[in-house]
Amino acid sequence: MAHAGHDHSRWGAADQLGAANFLTAAKRVAALQSVRRGEMFDLSHEIAMGAPYLAPNQTPYLLSMSTNCRDSLRRRRDLGYVNDAGANLERIEMTTHVGTHIDALGHISMGERLYNGRNGAEIVTDRGLESLGVEHIPPIITRALLLDLATADGGAHLGPGRVITPDDLARAVDATGTAIEPGDVVLIRTGWSRYFATDVKRYLDGEPGIDVAGAHWLTRQGVVAIGCDNMAVEVMPNPDPKRILPVHQHALVEAGVYLVENLVLEALAAAGARHFCFLLLATKFRGATGSPVRPVAVL
Repeated sequence: MAHAGHDHSRWGAADQLGAANFLTAAKRVAALQSVRRGEMFDLSHEIAMGAPYLAPNQTPYLLSMSTNCRDSLRRRRDLGYVNDAGANLERIEMTTHVGTHIDALGHISMGERLYNGRNGAEIVTDRGLESLGVEHIPPIITRALLLDLATADGGAHLGPGRVITPDDLARAVDATGTAIEPGDVVLIRTGWSRYFATDVKRYLDGEPGIDVAGAHWLTRQGVVAIGCDNMAVEVMPNPDPKRILPVHQHALVEAGVYLVENLVLEALAAAGARHFCFLLLATKFRGATGSPVRPVAVL
């Protein structure tokens, strides 16, 4: 795994998968064979107008009908069709970081440097990323651990600016009754998702999450992805007021570990799930820096 000061990843100079290299056939088989009841938990929010977005880099999600059954019926009748096949179609304007989504490795840079020593000036174009785009993320089918920290401070959820430390993570892993293994996904519940659609301003003004030390603790153990029920996985604002998105920089640029944001983990936690089969498939938008996803846990 590449770390600060190293240009290339452990998987070679051409690698675009990052920690997805840990997703072996054996990991997939083991995850699928762990399913006992077939009970499924949808870990995603609905995407709707009014969904939280971080200005100015992100823009609102907008959906409008580009054609409707009334207009298309009229046009098709005029063309001589007799079976009244009306069509409803929409146009959507959005960033790929709306709602529950995964960050591609090309999403964040350290200066001009992107994952595996790639240069932003060379691969970032007006038409998207020439490499490290979301189309390179393979289907993620593996074991996931739920680290439930929502009540760690005695309330229903952690507060904004609350740093989840390596010690917090270690205790939460112990509570799952297993240990993190290479190829696992780690999902962190802070309880913050309750504000996603109910109080957007509060959801965006700050959030609990991991800082760089916690990110290093997780990436050292070979996780494929880190997910959280907040906007950015990491604590906001950062304890160091001069730093922004340092966890993104470490995870995506240095470690090649994906970030999954705006998860819904309440029902999964209420069911007492601690490790389980996890499935996430990103839509292959060529050159995109992320993709909305619908991750599921199957018990």
